[in-house]
Amino acid sequence: MTKKQKKMRMRILVSFALFAAVIICEHMELIPGLKGTWIWMPAYLIPYLVVGYDIIWKALRNIRNGQVFDENFLMMIATFGAFGVREYSEAVAVMLFYQVGELFQSYAVGKSRESISAMMDICPEYANLEVDGVLTQTDPDDVEVGSIIVIRPGERIPLDGIVTEGESFIDTAALTGESVPRKAGIGDTVISGCVNGSGTLKVKTTKEFEDSTVAKILELVENAGSRKAKVEHFITRFAKYYTPVVTICAAVLAVVPPLLTGDGFGPWIETACTFLVISCPCALVISVPLGFFGGIGAASRLGVLVKGSNYLEAVAGVTTIVFDKTGTLTKGEFKVAKILPEHGSADELLELAALGENYSNHPIAASIREAYEERAGSSRVFAGQKRSEDGRGVETEKAAGCAAQGKEAPAVCGSRVTAVKELAGHGISAQIDGRSVLLGNEKLMQENGIAYRREASAGTVVYVACEGAYAGCIVISDTVKEGAKEAIADMKRVGVKKCVMLTGDRLAAAEQIAEETGIDEVFAELLPGDKVAQVEKLLAAQGEKERLAFVGDGINDAPVLTRADIGIAMGSMGSDAAIEAADVVLMDDDVRKIASVVRISRKTIAIVRQNIVFALGVKALILILAALHLTNMWGGVFADVGVSVIAILNSMRTLRTKQ
Repeated sequence: MTKKQKKMRMRILVSFALFAAVIICEHMELIPGLKGTWIWMPAYLIPYLVVGYDIIWKALRNIRNGQVFDENFLMMIATFGAFGVREYSEAVAVMLFYQVGELFQSYAVGKSRESISAMMDICPEYANLEVDGVLTQTDPDDVEVGSIIVIRPGERIPLDGIVTEGESFIDTAALTGESVPRKAGIGDTVISGCVNGSGTLKVKTTKEFEDSTVAKILELVENAGSRKAKVEHFITRFAKYYTPVVTICAAVLAVVPPLLTGDGFGPWIETACTFLVISCPCALVISVPLGFFGGIGAASRLGVLVKGSNYLEAVAGVTTIVFDKTGTLTKGEFKVAKILPEHGSADELLELAALGENYSNHPIAASIREAYEERAGSSRVFAGQKRSEDGRGVETEKAAGCAAQGKEAPAVCGSRVTAVKELAGHGISAQIDGRSVLLGNEKLMQENGIAYRREASAGTVVYVACEGAYAGCIVISDTVKEGAKEAIADMKRVGVKKCVMLTGDRLAAAEQIAEETGIDEVFAELLPGDKVAQVEKLLAAQGEKERLAFVGDGINDAPVLTRADIGIAMGSMGSDAAIEAADVVLMDDDVRKIASVVRISRKTIAIVRQNIVFALGVKALILILAALHLTNMWGGVFADVGVSVIAILNSMRTLRTKQ
């Protein structure tokens, strides 16, 4: 409980004790003949002001600023009116119970914030920068890319980087919700915000702090509350017009009936005050945002960041989920499965492909290079070349330079590969040893008039042509992600009607993955622009209230993530562009959590709707009873504070949504 909450609790307790003492004194008639007279008014004012002075101050301040009609104004006018008709105990009781409701609301909001605020504790305070063997504690903002930082056991990783020395287990629970630590050793990537285990690690930083994982997460968390759902905007607009309308109705109720009937003003003023207390829209104003906040908190506990309640609301309507294949449904860990030369040896074909793919950072290119390195031996592979940060080859040594030093010319030397050109969605063209070489898919062969032998094996096929003639092909296999099949089944169980896969890969490979995972529909051999066009068609086929979500991780997925109703990105291994464009981020890349987010969102929407119907229904009923003199101020207390507490308790159920 915060200091402010403790202070409010003390005020409530003191006010209640004074209130009880005054009631006892009045009803026991310790001073005979004064029961129910105005003499008791100063006595009741003491507990009233103890518990309600801040409400009166807020109401007066808002009136001065031109913001008249709010709940503070309603409570002040209603209780002043009760004092005016000598209903002193009701006036104090209304203010006392209203503040009890406010305290309960504050506590409930605090509980719902805990799940999200835990994400705010991931910010590292310092980085151990190593310079010439000396460690210096430095602000993470001041550490440059390429610096070596040391992370001791128990310390939080301050920046994204690659382990250069040491081995340890990394606790990623704060980011991903995953309770099992991950092993990290030399060459592994570690992300900021996680906690190092028992071993000391030396890490070469790959990003500045402002671009690091932890900085992006903090930005997402801070901005999550600013994006309101449609129903929240409705409640805001509703309260804006509702409050002045009920205030006018209360004034009419206090004045018109006694003028028409000739009755005294006292009973009708009391009825008008009750009307004001009942009409206070606290239950709606409090419970609806609290429900969404709880839903976002429940998702964050699972390691899923929802960027705003508007996105959580949209997820509830998802009936179609579209997946990218590589890195989303599959691991993206490609291995060379077959080498099928048309002429010559498999080694010659693999070397030709490795030379051509040396400048590409695509996972398929990396798999071909790795296969060549394994077959040729590490001493011969890409000698004279060093890798840039993005994995592409950089020419650093020429064949002439090798010969001048009396060394054997390496297997891959800068002078062997020239005029490299990436052909988006098709492959690569290059000059290798003076020969024109093409590497890519069937479209590349067809566009260049190459007579090739179509390979029917499941997997990604890289066709190779040299000097206009077909040289053979290499089959690359990818494996389905653990839990992908379970994830698709879970999505069907929560009401998703159709799961679709889009990929630039071959149809045979795509259909194999679809069969393994339970995907309903496949669109293969797509260029990046074709994915957007296909999503447009799927969107056009949907009903008015249906929503489409796209799940992807690559930089080429950013346009599709933006175009879909809901974009879901992989946060652990996904590209920065994809995460920036997405509305929901899976911090540990576990697609099984998508069904959990859909379940959370639908439960949240159901609870919010329950609160709206319940609050408006009860208020409408008691307002009618009050207008007919069938209820008193205590009925007003229940309609305001009681309904608010029940709605808040209902909203807090969103926090208990399980995976």
